[in-house]
Amino acid sequence: MTPALLIAVAGIFVTMLVVVGSTASWMLGRAAPERRRVRALEYTSTSVVTAHGPLAETFDPALVRLSKLVPRSAKDMSRLQRRLARAGYPRFKSAVYYSLAQFILPAAFGLTVLFVAGVGAGWMYALLAAAAGYTLPGFWVGRKTTLRMKAIQNGLPDALDLLTVCVEAGSGLDQAIVKAAEELALAHPALAEELRLVTTEMRAGKPRLEAFKNFAVRTGVEDVRTLVAMLNQTDRFGTSISQALRVHAETSRTKRRQRAEERAAKVAVKMVFPLAFCLFPALYVVCFGPVAVKIYRAFF
Repeated sequence: MTPALLIAVAGIFVTMLVVVGSTASWMLGRAAPERRRVRALEYTSTSVVTAHGPLAETFDPALVRLSKLVPRSAKDMSRLQRRLARAGYPRFKSAVYYSLAQFILPAAFGLTVLFVAGVGAGWMYALLAAAAGYTLPGFWVGRKTTLRMKAIQNGLPDALDLLTVCVEAGSGLDQAIVKAAEELALAHPALAEELRLVTTEMRAGKPRLEAFKNFAVRTGVEDVRTLVAMLNQTDRFGTSISQALRVHAETSRTKRRQRAEERAAKVAVKMVFPLAFCLFPALYVVCFGPVAVKIYRAFF
């Protein structure tokens, strides 16, 4: 290898190393918790800041023009926003993008199939592709909703433990919720965001029980509804909040352990299909393949 070629290869290697290292450092730095908090503080102080940005959303003029292309009534858009909020996308732009996707994806999928297969032979496949494109956004939102509900359900025992510690230390329930939301921001961000919304509603003047009921409606988690009912009874009858939280935390932790044991018990049944369709055919080929070759050579 000539010296010039060696220098060129070394230069390319060093350049790629610097580019990849700088890109990785920038991405890791942007995803750091302190950077996220700094970006959250960059919003205007007149709006309440949550994990998704300011609570008071400012509408982009281009987004407003796009929303006019969506043939949905205000009632349907409100229902869609509640559904997307349960999936973790409470902004108005999410509803607009979802509605546009339901009109763009069927046309894109159908036209692509017609272009590849032709009009005469591919019109049925184009209809199937268009139907798949229409249902794809709903399937994706349903999947995100299920994952978010599961994350909130799994993080609820930890939040109740933090609330119990804060209440027993002398804090009020409102201050305990604020502290729990701060501490759970990294471990359980979805639950921390919901607790921040509860705090925001209470600071805006809503009663505590109404804020907790909205929390149960937004999440749709059965354990949260049980927690709200328990807090309602505690506030009505004047019983100990810390004791009620401790009992409910223990119950939620037991349910979480039982769900984990149930999933572990299902693993053996779920492994039957990969073994039957993936491992056993390869095993049969390895074991009986040489025998079949020898038989073929002996008789044919």
